[in-house]
Amino acid sequence: MKKIRIMVLYGGRSGEHEISLRSAASVIRFLDSSRFDVIPVAIDKQGKWLLNDVSLIKKSADSLPVFHDAPAVVLPPHPGSVEDGLIRLGSTCSGDLAQSSGIDVVFPVMHGPLCEDGTIQGLLELADIPYVGCGVLASAGGMDKDVAKRLMKEAGMPIVPYIALKKNNWEEGQPSLALKVEQELSFPVFVKPANLGSSVGVYKVKTAEALDSAIKSAFQFDTKILIEKAVQAREIELAVLEDSQPGKPPLVSIPGEIVPTHEFYSYEAKYLDEDGAKLLIPAKLNSEKITVARKIARQAFEVLECEGMARVDLFLDKDSDHFFFNEINTIPGFTSISMYPKMWEHSGISYQELLSRLVDLAISRHQRKKSLVRNYQQ
Repeated sequence: MKKIRIMVLYGGRSGEHEISLRSAASVIRFLDSSRFDVIPVAIDKQGKWLLNDVSLIKKSADSLPVFHDAPAVVLPPHPGSVEDGLIRLGSTCSGDLAQSSGIDVVFPVMHGPLCEDGTIQGLLELADIPYVGCGVLASAGGMDKDVAKRLMKEAGMPIVPYIALKKNNWEEGQPSLALKVEQELSFPVFVKPANLGSSVGVYKVKTAEALDSAIKSAFQFDTKILIEKAVQAREIELAVLEDSQPGKPPLVSIPGEIVPTHEFYSYEAKYLDEDGAKLLIPAKLNSEKITVARKIARQAFEVLECEGMARVDLFLDKDSDHFFFNEINTIPGFTSISMYPKMWEHSGISYQELLSRLVDLAISRHQRKKSLVRNYQQ
């Protein structure tokens, strides 16, 4: 059978660019070579799309390169014309890549704004190209922590108390807002950008005097931030996967737990310190708690109308022993040690099989959409 041609799209214009390089390296390494041909395309930090040669990427590499002298590319000029392949601008490719740059499906392995927030997904919808993962709605809603929390609260899920702020609100009303934070949330609090992941720009603030500095730092990464009450909690994560049969409830993995050795699960603990956290799979929870956690994860996936995949992060309050919804990640980390693939491995789905299922789901969804009527005549 003819192999499926997958564009693995990585990099991107976000603070999580380097994390994407690591996730994509694992995806390329574990994709089933008997079923798929890989076409790696990097988006550099300036937003330029670059067609890379898979033969130059070491299969054992932990992180992918971005070859800045690679040919620049754009998507096919007409919706649905994937057989025309990518349009190469400037220098030309050689070897097998020149003949195999047509694409059947895109696997976006990118995190953060302009990557995971519905932007890329909308572009691929306009180009009429199948792609892995959530659509525009779930991607945008899941990326914005404020919007996601509002939706979950509306659905009856408990959330940690927080205040959302726009930059101009803080600049114009700092004294009263600082007082509101102290009265409604009390210290310590977490200050975080609304639209970033991987703990980029997240600060734990213990005193009122330190609040302004943390807020100004967080506003460097986003135009909206969250100030969230700090709770003494265990960090529980679950992987969710769309069922292969449309309409059936999504599959939910066994839960895992993050046990940071730092004060909290910061960017440094995640990526810079090899001993920054312990990843426990399965999490040490009794059967009742596991049932509750899986129910919340499934509900979050459905409330946000996710497709393909998502990782749902929960807090288990050490005082009340109750779960709180924390956030949802529509393109979770995909390194070989990331929680999403690891939780599925412990639940009986290997990394390679997981990737194959995600690609099949993307193609199936695209085929269903193709059957929709796009014009109307009385």
